[in-house]
Amino acid sequence: MRLLVVEDEPRLRDQLAQALRSVGYAVDPAADGEEGRCLAMVNPYDLAVVDLGLPKLEGLELIRRLRGEGRTMPILILTARDTWQEKVKGLEAGADDYLVKPFHMEELRARLNALQRRSGGYASPVLRFGPLEIDTGAKSVRLDGVDVSLTGFEYNTLEYLVHRAGEVISRTDFTEHLYHQDFDRDSNVIEVFIGRLRRKLDPQGALNPIETVRGHGYRFVLEPTRP
Repeated sequence: MRLLVVEDEPRLRDQLAQALRSVGYAVDPAADGEEGRCLAMVNPYDLAVVDLGLPKLEGLELIRRLRGEGRTMPILILTARDTWQEKVKGLEAGADDYLVKPFHMEELRARLNALQRRSGGYASPVLRFGPLEIDTGAKSVRLDGVDVSLTGFEYNTLEYLVHRAGEVISRTDFTEHLYHQDFDRDSNVIEVFIGRLRRKLDPQGALNPIETVRGHGYRFVLEPTRP
């Protein structure tokens, strides 16, 4: 998932980018509110982390402008301002969650996972599709109760498909949402990942979880199993 991090403190900004990339996010860092707004206007972000005390364009105003300009991705405020009044202002400006500094990176990752999951319409971190089980918290997959070994890129590709189940995802969509800006868009890596996923998730050819829509892209077609 592509994530925007708007944080003016260089060390923390670098730490956030490194930590979130290590768990599979494609992260674009911004040092001030204006840079964050410019990035958000040209990139299709799935999530955003925004500090409030930003130079050039303050965090609350950045959030208001993004919402006013039709940007609907979940936004998490990350700030040292810890009063309930500040939290109310942030949520009323259009943020979806609020985390106070200092914080544990594990909590930030858990909150981002929850925001991403809810934006896809899922309440539980464990998603079930018949014999296929995807744990979005542990980043693990099981088929008929047996662990499926996926690379990080393979898992990210699967999770993105699942969160947009029923939609046709083009190669451009994949590269914009899953991979860093220096990714070779002319390569066939998406096709390779899809092929590997199909073999690992459907070794007997009976499940057919990923459908090819010729000339357009791929679609995850399994219906969720309700408890």
